[in-house]
Amino acid sequence: MDLPALPWIVAFAGLALVVAWYLSFSAARLDRLHARLEGARSALDAQLVRRASVSLQLATSGLLDPATGLLLADAAHEAREAPPPEREMAESNLTRALHAALDDPETADALRADPVGRELAHELASASQRVQLARRFLNDAALGTRVVRRKWVVRSLRLAGHAAWPPTFEIDDTPPDTLRTDMARPGSTIL
Repeated sequence: MDLPALPWIVAFAGLALVVAWYLSFSAARLDRLHARLEGARSALDAQLVRRASVSLQLATSGLLDPATGLLLADAAHEAREAPPPEREMAESNLTRALHAALDDPETADALRADPVGRELAHELASASQRVQLARRFLNDAALGTRVVRRKWVVRSLRLAGHAAWPPTFEIDDTPPDTLRTDMARPGSTIL
C-alpha cells in the first residue's frame, strides 16, 4: 500500500463516519419527534373526550333549560362522534355551545346555587383548561417536527419515510368567561 495515500483514506473514513453519525442522529431525532407527536395527539384526544363527557353530563343534569341542554348535548355528542376530518369543526361547535349555555348570567347563578352544578362547572373548567394545554403541546410538537422535516437532508434522503405531514389541530377552545381562572381552583367561587 502506498503510504502517501494512507492519510487520505483515514480522512475519507473519518468523514464517512461523521456523515453516517449525522444521518443516524437525524433519523433518531425525527423518530423521537414523531413519537412525541403521537403522544401529544393521544393526550389531546383524551382531553377532548373528557370535555365532551362533562358537557354532556351538564346538558343532561337538568340544571339548564331544556333548549340549552339539548343544544349542548347535541354539540357534545357530535364532538365525541365526529370523524377526524370533521373533528376540529365539531370541537369548535362544542365551544360555541358552551358559550351559549354558560354566558347567560341567570344560568351562572343557577349553577352557582346548586352543589352539583358547581361540581360540574369545576370539572368543565378543568377539562377546558386541559384541552387548551394539550392542543398547545400537540401544535408545538407538530411545528417542531415540521422544522426537522423541512431540512434538505431529511427531505432528500427521505428520512421521514412515508409518515404523513404532521398537522396542527386548530379549534376555538376559549372557555366561557364564567369558567375562567377562579373556577379551576377547588373551593373557589364557581361562576
